[in-house]
Amino acid sequence: MKENLNDLLIFLTVVREGSFTRAAAKAGTSQSAVSQTISNLEARLQLKLLNRTTRSLTLTEAGERLAQRIGPAIEEIAEGLDQLAEWRDKPAGRVRISADEYAIQQVLWPKLAPVLRNYPDIHLELITDYGLVDIAKERFDAGVRRGGLIAQDMVAIPISAEHRMAVVVSRDHLPAQGLPENPEQLLALPCINLQLPTHGQNLSWTFLINGQEQKLRVQGQIIVNGINQVHQACLDGYGFAYVPQALVQHDITSGKLLSVLERFTITYPEYYLYYTSRLKSSAAFNVIVEALRYKQL
Repeated sequence: MKENLNDLLIFLTVVREGSFTRAAAKAGTSQSAVSQTISNLEARLQLKLLNRTTRSLTLTEAGERLAQRIGPAIEEIAEGLDQLAEWRDKPAGRVRISADEYAIQQVLWPKLAPVLRNYPDIHLELITDYGLVDIAKERFDAGVRRGGLIAQDMVAIPISAEHRMAVVVSRDHLPAQGLPENPEQLLALPCINLQLPTHGQNLSWTFLINGQEQKLRVQGQIIVNGINQVHQACLDGYGFAYVPQALVQHDITSGKLLSVLERFTITYPEYYLYYTSRLKSSAAFNVIVEALRYKQL
């Protein structure tokens, strides 16, 4: 038999207060409503729980047994609900986010690292993933993807500016064939490929040629599955790399890497933080969202 939890709470309140009047005040309702709740409970259980007179209120044997059995359980439930309320209001607990490697390194971590120092009770998980993971199924609080890759039923918040791509090569290891003047010439030059772990194939290099996007499948000695490995292989002289410009800007400025084909490179849309519900989230998640929210200067 399933009982209404609220009715059981009213019963326990009557037992503890020893009075319908005081129990009603405690529950924020009327004395008649409390009396009716107890009468309905007794009718459903087909047992008398309380002996009531104009001067006293005592438990029957059945009532005493019920109070002893459900009292600790109800207290545990109430404590659990109180803890949830604290979790909702206090920035604490785990926040799991799925994102690609570049987004974690260049967007998420720079914004979240200083925030986490101020909220030591927030536990952050940043999981690298290049696919369109089902964040609900995989129990992520949120995902990060570029605009245009997010389902319309998701809440999406911009967290970065647009990202321009760059083709770079080590100044100390320039190819004997010379530098390319158009993207097609890369097909005959050594290039470093990025193999997406979730797709099992190399990332195509996309350029803007005659106003149209064109994808190239380049070749080379090295294939890696992380954008930072592409960067390092390029610095070490293993060929041309196709990477976000922000990742290599320092090396371009310092002269370690040379940027080529700049008039052909494309700009990808901004990154978005997306999640599944507009319902009230935990305080910890709200802290993360506000820290990541893109604020255009």
